[in-house]
Amino acid sequence: MGLALLLLLLGLLSLGRPSTAVPLQQEQAPVVISFPGELVSQRSDVELATHYLQHFGYLKESEISGGGGQVTLASALKKMQQRLGLKETGQLDSPTLDAMRAPRCGVPDVGSFQTFQGDLKWDHTDITYQVLNYSPDLDASIIEDAFQRAFKVWSDVTPLTFTRKERGKVDIEIRFGTEEHGDGYPFDGKDGLLAHAFPPGKDRFSGDAHFDDDESWTLGTGSVVKTYYGNANGALCHFPYIFEGKSYSTCTTDGRSDGLPWCATTASFDQDKTYGFCPSELLYTFDGNSDGAKCVFPFVFEGKSYDGCTTEGRTDGYRWCATTDNFDQDKKYGFCPTRDTAVFGGNSPGEECVFPFTFLRQTYSACTSEGRSDGKLWCATTSDYDTDKKWGFCPDKGYSLFLVAAHEFGHSLGLEHSSIQDALMYPMYRYVADFHLHSDDVAGIQFLYGSGTGPSPPTRRPDVPTRRPNVPTQRPDVPTQRPDVPTQTTTEADDTSTSGEDGSVTESTPVEPTSDACKVQGFDAVTQIKKELYLFKNGQYWKKPAAGMGPIKGPLRIQDTWPALPDVVDAAFQDKLTKKLFFFSGQRFWVYQGTRVLGPRSIEKLGISRDVPKIFGVLQKGRGKALLFHEDKYWRLDAKAERVDQGYPKRTDDVFSGVPLDSQNIFLYQGKYHFCRNPFCWRMTPQYQVDKVGYLKYDILECPEQ
Repeated sequence: MGLALLLLLLGLLSLGRPSTAVPLQQEQAPVVISFPGELVSQRSDVELATHYLQHFGYLKESEISGGGGQVTLASALKKMQQRLGLKETGQLDSPTLDAMRAPRCGVPDVGSFQTFQGDLKWDHTDITYQVLNYSPDLDASIIEDAFQRAFKVWSDVTPLTFTRKERGKVDIEIRFGTEEHGDGYPFDGKDGLLAHAFPPGKDRFSGDAHFDDDESWTLGTGSVVKTYYGNANGALCHFPYIFEGKSYSTCTTDGRSDGLPWCATTASFDQDKTYGFCPSELLYTFDGNSDGAKCVFPFVFEGKSYDGCTTEGRTDGYRWCATTDNFDQDKKYGFCPTRDTAVFGGNSPGEECVFPFTFLRQTYSACTSEGRSDGKLWCATTSDYDTDKKWGFCPDKGYSLFLVAAHEFGHSLGLEHSSIQDALMYPMYRYVADFHLHSDDVAGIQFLYGSGTGPSPPTRRPDVPTRRPNVPTQRPDVPTQRPDVPTQTTTEADDTSTSGEDGSVTESTPVEPTSDACKVQGFDAVTQIKKELYLFKNGQYWKKPAAGMGPIKGPLRIQDTWPALPDVVDAAFQDKLTKKLFFFSGQRFWVYQGTRVLGPRSIEKLGISRDVPKIFGVLQKGRGKALLFHEDKYWRLDAKAERVDQGYPKRTDDVFSGVPLDSQNIFLYQGKYHFCRNPFCWRMTPQYQVDKVGYLKYDILECPEQ
């Protein structure tokens, strides 16, 4: 009996001990709450992607309602990934979702704001603009300077000038707003859509640029605080600075009894004694009708007393105050400037953090990310969040008003988004400390307006990929025959070249040995035949080795080598399978195979509609196939059958996104696709990604730089 009792006691004791076979209790997951006043999307990843692809032009509503489901979404994702320089997976992977959540411009990547049919460029060069209102985040002088520098980005490389006007009709109206701000394209709160602009034209909003005032507007590196009064002559605050041996990274009221925030304008107030007062409603207001008078607290509005700035009575979220003690009686008011310590977003924008504050019964003496899944820092704007539910995001580096404005003004002048991540016109925001306009952006704006009288370009042209500007896809028709010119000296019969049975081309005697291909202003056609690059122009051609260094030979007579051809050749290619040489001029084509020629024949014989005036270029696709291009569409040709395949034409932009649709020369060279619009060439990989934009003369012909 005693032994049984002892065993029972031992068993009970073992139940009270932790066993290695029992898992330890897991840590409690972080609490995530919904913050009042925050525009939080409850969409799933797929719903987010669908909305994003629709909003930015990759997916049409009819494509969604018309069925196709995952196939349609995958196709739109690939188009987006290609356009934004992401890996083309067609999947909603992490890099794609990250791109969709990144802060960016609100202008669509494909298409445009559908209700505004703007012209594609201004028809004058003196562009006028007006700033309709100012953000409380920055002093008006800093905002004006940011806009002036943003316009200068474009005037430095074009003949354009930009003149600010206080009143009257202008080309570009600039304004700050929040959420729905009157143009039918609402902003979405902090982060997300930063700004948008409309292309040139004659509609109500044509050329206008709008900036989301729920953002924290800075110069990209944190608060920019201009001082007033004091002894620093309006200098900017210097953060951090030393005051009485303590370091400060914000304006402070320490050392004062009047509550006015101040800062030092050098690294050490203790040493230099230079300071100024920071923006505060106790110092001044802006806009309104009180000529900058400071707030008067308390004041009466609709019978209620207010001890601070308020958004009551307004739908745009801007904080204001009365500048007398009774607004109901005097109707005098102004808008409150944003202090450098003010929060953004949330439901208390413009208010200051209150430390310490209580959140979920815990006390916080600094900004925190508790309660959030995105890691963003926030604070309460009263001492007790649990009771008052008042909060906002803590100040961060903000967005550079200069960089965002320079991008938006590009849209105001007619440029579309770039597919090149280093270009200013790339849709996603990226802060650049030492900004220089990308050659891609220069190519686009100069195509619209020509080169300018600003700073001289660098002596070494940069290697750049590019963006297609918002320009007409229609190119004026040009005659396929050049005007009569004096006959050149003829060559002896035994000097003329012919096409061999294998499709090779033997050399002709040069017509004008002194004529330099590097001085030709644009070629009629460019193509690679065998191991040489051929360039055609007005009855003549030049050629150079396709690989490695080598001299350019020519000009040679087209008719000396291919007697049946006209003077103007719009496009040409050699098929690798059949060795046939195809030449196109206007609506006619010729086929050379050895010394035999067939043609001219109408391109209708190939299955191309008679309303196509010409072929602009050709890309060989493997053996026996070639793509024929005309502006925004292309056909796939079966070289052996001499017929285009069924299912064509297709849209050029669906596959070859990011290249100009009005390319003058399209050809395959050294295994990559080239789309050239004088003087630039967009080079594209076989994976359909633009990897470089350079110059036909310098990068391909290797002409000496001028």
